Amino acid sequence: MANIIDTATNNGSFNTLVAAIQAAGLVDTLKGPGPFTVFAPTDEAFNKLPAGTVDGLLQDIPKLKKILTYHVVSGKVLAADVAKLKTATTVEGSDVKIDASNGVKINDATVATADVAADNGVIHVIDTVLIPA
Repeated sequence: MANIIDTATNNGSFNTLVAAIQAAGLVDTLKGPGPFTVFAPTDEAFNKLPAGTVDGLLQDIPKLKKILTYHVVSGKVLAADVAKLKTATTVEGSDVKIDASNGVKINDATVATADVAADNGVIHVIDTVLIPA
């Protein structure tokens, strides 16, 4: 298997996410031993942001890092475990809300695909970019 970065890159649906991770200098971290749980927004999720948002974030690395680390939880949390939780503390330090009453939602994002395995954790594909408060 591949690590989280290689798994996301090989998938082809996370080009914006991978570019943002590279710009923020988080590649080595997410290629590290982990384990990590990543709520990974697709390219379509990034496209739903207001025009210019991604370009603006690429110019504001501290804010970009804050948003990206808000998508990561320490440990390997599989879908069956996520569904039992009400919140999870992100690497950024804030909590995300989890609602498993009708599918699984992380804040306002719906988990489209769960449990994409990687050597150093797991990816859950989401349809919306999470923005910390």
